Amino acid sequence: MFLINAAYYDKDFNLAHGDIEIENGRIRQVGEKLAYTQQDLAVDCQGYTIVPGFVDIHIHGCNGADTCDGTREALDTMARFLLQRGVTSFCPTTMTTSRETIEQALLTAKDCAVHPLEDGARVVGVNMEGPFISMEKRGAQKAQHIVPPDFALFQAYFDLCGGLVKLVDIAPEQPGGCAFAAQASKLCTVSIAHTTAGYDEARKAFDSGITHATHLFNAMSGLSHRAPGVVGAVLADPRVNAELICDGVHIHPAVLQTAFKALGGRAAVISDSMRANGMPEGEPFDLGGQQVTVHGGKAVLADGTIAGSVTNLHQELKNLVAWGIPMGQALKACTLTPAKAIGLDKTIGSIEPGKRADLVVLDSALEIVGVYH
Repeated sequence: MFLINAAYYDKDFNLAHGDIEIENGRIRQVGEKLAYTQQDLAVDCQGYTIVPGFVDIHIHGCNGADTCDGTREALDTMARFLLQRGVTSFCPTTMTTSRETIEQALLTAKDCAVHPLEDGARVVGVNMEGPFISMEKRGAQKAQHIVPPDFALFQAYFDLCGGLVKLVDIAPEQPGGCAFAAQASKLCTVSIAHTTAGYDEARKAFDSGITHATHLFNAMSGLSHRAPGVVGAVLADPRVNAELICDGVHIHPAVLQTAFKALGGRAAVISDSMRANGMPEGEPFDLGGQQVTVHGGKAVLADGTIAGSVTNLHQELKNLVAWGIPMGQALKACTLTPAKAIGLDKTIGSIEPGKRADLVVLDSALEIVGVYH
């Protein structure tokens, strides 16, 4: 199969023009005027732009379903919904909830990864947002299930799902936090999250093996001129990638502009969406055992605490471009950087030979007109 006469973003996220050959679900070659015969399927993409499939590494739910429902039906619902919005790979994300609930979610995700849907985004890992977080910065996470960083417990979770966990969150200032990071970082990416840590504690955590920050600016100490906080530590350390929720609710667009300039290629766009995403506003929805309502695109608990989002990576890409972030940089943050954060940048995340043919076709208004996966 050939996609011809297309504009596309190359492996360096520069705009190029030419053709893309796909064979057995992989990109075989890209370039100008590729040779094909009348027997080959050639799709003329003149006037359209082809980008890599989006990679959402932090998503709890959508379209009425949630990772912690622990059912194949729920994850299939999420997978179909996401593919329609250009997400070709995702990491179902657990909450701070009971061990039984987390275990069931892990087993279900493993089943989806081994037996993927044909008409849905692929489960490429699991993100564990909790239970190893700070009580004070728990946000929408339920207090009764928070536990100190416990590597033996994490190892049991990791083994249960056959190593599918690609990200685990911790508050490193908790007892044993840095020791946990040193051990867990040998198995997967460890992220600083829901934390009361300051700048110095964050730097120590990065030295211990943490290389990721969960929803930067949210549920952590902010940047001040005399107290740089976790945000300052992340922005200053080239070893650390940073998630950003780009819905205009969690972070002001002006702050996002500054963050993208400081982070460069370390920015990773996430949705952090919950089950109300794609559903009518106003009615209450469950998130980790707590009731969430959505009004004006903002999901909150009864006390007003922001509780995840109702956005998606495609909308966030459009937001970023509208706010002045260069298309190539915004696109990389939705594709290759999150893929790299979970160790899959050799197989997904950019348009180059050998990688999966996960592709999204956009029109001049950046609306989706086709998805290949």
